[in-house]
Amino acid sequence: MGDEVRAYVDRPVADAAAAVAAARQAALEWGLAAPAILRIGMNAIFVTGHEVLRVSAPSVPATASLELATSLADAGIRVPRPSRRDVVVVGELSVTGWELLESVDTPINWFEVGEMVRVVHSLARSALPASIPLPSPSSLPWWDFDALLERAAPALDDSARRGIVETIERHRGWAGFADQVVCHGDVHPGNVVMTGDGATLIDWDLLCWAPPGWDHGPMLTWASRWGGDGSEYPAFAAGYGRSLVTDPTAVAFAELRLVAATLMRLLAGMADPAAMPEAVLRLRYWRGEPDAPAWTAQ
Repeated sequence: MGDEVRAYVDRPVADAAAAVAAARQAALEWGLAAPAILRIGMNAIFVTGHEVLRVSAPSVPATASLELATSLADAGIRVPRPSRRDVVVVGELSVTGWELLESVDTPINWFEVGEMVRVVHSLARSALPASIPLPSPSSLPWWDFDALLERAAPALDDSARRGIVETIERHRGWAGFADQVVCHGDVHPGNVVMTGDGATLIDWDLLCWAPPGWDHGPMLTWASRWGGDGSEYPAFAAGYGRSLVTDPTAVAFAELRLVAATLMRLLAGMADPAAMPEAVLRLRYWRGEPDAPAWTAQ
């Protein structure tokens, strides 16, 4: 489980045309209607009928994600279910099929999410498929803060840089925390879908081996930085069985996630002017502006 192990998906789908071609090839082989694209990011997501096609550039054979879904469901965790067991590989891209989740228009039940994360943290490594990576978060390229700072330097003013560097230095030893468990890796509202069966936890690409606070960190700042509801984390913590509001590791992860989100957005803005306004907005927080607005576009 050393740093050389990579997350299941740790690089975005960079070629949209190639993703579309891969999804169409999979639909053709599986006898499905022409897929419609929903979004492209770390994965390219398409819908065809009652199925979702995920186009990814995984670090291991994509069958691992199908095996993981079965293992998690067997443990009582609500996750998307594979719609088929084979994978279509087109160049570096892999296409997997998933049942389309029928969402309901109700608020996320964060108590249920906390309960599921507690189960995830109780899983033994042997309960997961041997094929699925379980890396340290320190292997994630967007948590190499020194490298990100160097790349973003041309777009950073001194005041914002100072605030970011102070946070990085305050938590410089973050990768050395003990008491590690299996973690989902990215628990936030964008990765929860409410269905008729309850909350379903999606996007397991960043499954990792980390302290429990890794899965609490995103929600600790959701209300203060992302415009969330202040009742969400307390409900999550109640379902989990305890709050990590004062836990040093959870606080470190929460604050460093904000650093990563800012620097990655800034780099995106340097490549695409359309992404820069949000990056500029986030820098106001690091300058310590008392009226710094909530962030968007997580």
